[in-house]
Amino acid sequence: MPNSTQRFQKLFQIALLQDGFFTTKQAISVGYDTNSHAYHVKTGNWIREHRSIYRLANYPNSDRPDLMLWYLWSRNRKEEPQGVYSHETSLALRELTDVNPDKLHMTVPRGFRRNSRIPDVLVLHYGNVSLADVEHMHCVKVTTPIRTINDIINEGTLSDDLLKQAISEAINQGMITKRTLEQYRRKNPVFKTFIDKIKI
Repeated sequence: MPNSTQRFQKLFQIALLQDGFFTTKQAISVGYDTNSHAYHVKTGNWIREHRSIYRLANYPNSDRPDLMLWYLWSRNRKEEPQGVYSHETSLALRELTDVNPDKLHMTVPRGFRRNSRIPDVLVLHYGNVSLADVEHMHCVKVTTPIRTINDIINEGTLSDDLLKQAISEAINQGMITKRTLEQYRRKNPVFKTFIDKIKI
C-alpha cells in the first residue's frame, strides 16, 4: 500500500496531464480509498467539480478549466474521454470569428449515452471524428479547422458572413489551404454549394 506522499505524487502525475483534474476511478487507481474522498474535499485538498470529477485545490488555475471538466465528463467506462470540442467552440478557441458561444459544442460518438441529463452548458453533436480531424488544445481534443468548417456548413448553424470570416482567417493564418478547400468541395456537395456561393 503506497504511503500518503506516494499516493499524492501518483495522483499529481495524472492531474498534471489533465489541467489539475482527475476522476474518482483515477484516484482509486493510485490508492485513495473511496471513503477518503469526502475527507479530502472537506479538508480542502480536493475540489469537487462535478459528479466523480475533482481538481487539486492548489493546482495553478488555467485559462480554460471548463474544457477539461467537460472533456472528462464525456469519458466512457474505460475512463477514455469520448468528446471532441467542435463547431462554434472550435472556431472560438482559434479566434477565427467574432462568434463567442455561450455553450460548449462537443462532438461525441453516435452511440454515446449518459444516465444523467446533459449539462446545460453543453451542446452535443453526434458523429464520428477520425484522428486526422483532431488537434490538441488546452490538453483536450478539438476538431481541425477544416473539419470544423465542414461540420458547420453541413448543419447550417452559423451565418454566411461569419463562416466566410472563419474560412478567410484560417487561410490567412495557414490553418487550411485552398487545396484542402478544393478537396472538400469535390467530395461534399453541400460544402461545394457554400464555397461557390461565397466565392472563396
